[in-house]
Amino acid sequence: MRIGVLGNEGSWYVNQLCAVAEQRGHQAVALQFPELQAGIRRGQSQLQIGDTDLLSLDVLLIRTMPPGSLEQVVLRMDMLAVAKQQGLRVINDPRAIECAVDKYLTTQKLAQAGLPVPDTVICESADVALEAFDQLGGDVVVKPVFGAEGRGILRIDQRELALRTFRTLERLNATLYLQRFLRGDAADLRILLLGGQLLAAMQRRPAVGDFRANAAQNGSCVPWTPSEEEFRLAQQAADVTGCIFAGVDLMRDEHGQLNVIEVNAVPGWRAIQRTCGCHVAERLFEWLETDLRIDDGSGSPRSSSR
Repeated sequence: MRIGVLGNEGSWYVNQLCAVAEQRGHQAVALQFPELQAGIRRGQSQLQIGDTDLLSLDVLLIRTMPPGSLEQVVLRMDMLAVAKQQGLRVINDPRAIECAVDKYLTTQKLAQAGLPVPDTVICESADVALEAFDQLGGDVVVKPVFGAEGRGILRIDQRELALRTFRTLERLNATLYLQRFLRGDAADLRILLLGGQLLAAMQRRPAVGDFRANAAQNGSCVPWTPSEEEFRLAQQAADVTGCIFAGVDLMRDEHGQLNVIEVNAVPGWRAIQRTCGCHVAERLFEWLETDLRIDDGSGSPRSSSR
């Protein structure tokens, strides 16, 4: 197969995926969004990143959705949608990525599907946010709508600090996304799924003095065997967002009720691979090769013919 890996320059994930692809007899090329060029010539769609014609690939693996202007983000999502429409296998599906990178859209879809999520308010006004702060119990987590690895997340449990924070975000023309702070066990669960099956799971616990359990924020990690309830909820969350390859974060509240905190459509696996000993890139390619055999009805992985 000819495989494109769309990620950041120097990414550990891109390097690992390309190395494993080559070891398994595939062609792999590292791609970056800033080199994107899309167009229409003689009525035909053209999609190119650097020197690579995307429509010559068999699979495009998405390993990043970097920050950018609204126009840049819309262009990237449009490009991925067109690539899929033209027959390119994109993992995860562009609609899944569009949903999962938007915390509000994800939370809304999960709630509409009847899955448990923390009480949440999103707004643009500091005054509205302050009212929401009171309604949410005076203890909230404030998150950027787009973000990962725990970056930019604050816990606020003082009204004066809340007002100052909300006023600052309002002046920056930021959206204010507030969730009720869950007062259960500080640990959360990361469950990594592929094609509805469990790859690995770990429990993460915050470092002393922090509330964020992310490994990127120095949280400690241990292997975890999900209960039937935990596994089923993670599967349902991945299905709701349309993610084939998903990292689902679960957390219990003070009553022991499981909540879906986040669904990651571009999940990292460095920490879970180190913690659980699961070689995720190998498992991803094993699944991909099998899936493409089924798609084209052949007995061997499909070769590029475009």
